[in-house]
Amino acid sequence: MGNRSHQPSAQRTRSFRALLRQVLHLQESPQRTALAFALGVFIAFSPAYGLHTAMVVLCTWLFGLNFLALLTGALVNNPWTVIPILGATYWTGALLLGRTDQPSFDWQDMSFSGIYQQVLPYAAPFVLGGLVLSVLGALVSYPAACLFFKKHRCAPTSPTIEPLPPPDQVG
Repeated sequence: MGNRSHQPSAQRTRSFRALLRQVLHLQESPQRTALAFALGVFIAFSPAYGLHTAMVVLCTWLFGLNFLALLTGALVNNPWTVIPILGATYWTGALLLGRTDQPSFDWQDMSFSGIYQQVLPYAAPFVLGGLVLSVLGALVSYPAACLFFKKHRCAPTSPTIEPLPPPDQVG
C-alpha cells in the first residue's frame, strides 16, 4: 500500500509540475494558447455584458481551449477598465454610424420600461462598436500573445509518463 507522504520530495515536485502543465495546457503550442487568449480578448470587448464568463466556459468546452488563457483574455474587461471600454465601445459605434448625439440619462425614471426606453436608441452604436473592438482586440492580441508565449515557454515537449512508485515491500 503506497502512501503519498512516503513519496520522495523530488517525485512529488515532478508530479505537481506535471499536473500544473496539464492544467495550464503547457503541452500545447504557443499559437494555440495565444488563440485562446485572443478569443478571451474578443469576449472582453463583446457587447454581451453579463455573459462573458459563460462565453469563456462555453468556448473552453466547445473548442477544447485553455480555460486560463481564455479567462485571462476576458479579464481585460474588469472593474477598472469597464468604463473606458464602455465609452470606447459606444464612441466607435457612433463614429461608424455617423452619430454625433451624446448619450443622456434621466435618473428620475428608474423603472424597467424607463431605462429600456432611454437605452434603446444607443443599442445599435454600442453593439456595432463592441463587435468592431472585439475583432480588433483579438487581431492585435493574438500576435502579441504568441510572441510572449514563444519567448517565455520552451518548445512543447512530448508528455513524459512517470513510473508508478514501487509497491511497499510486505514480507
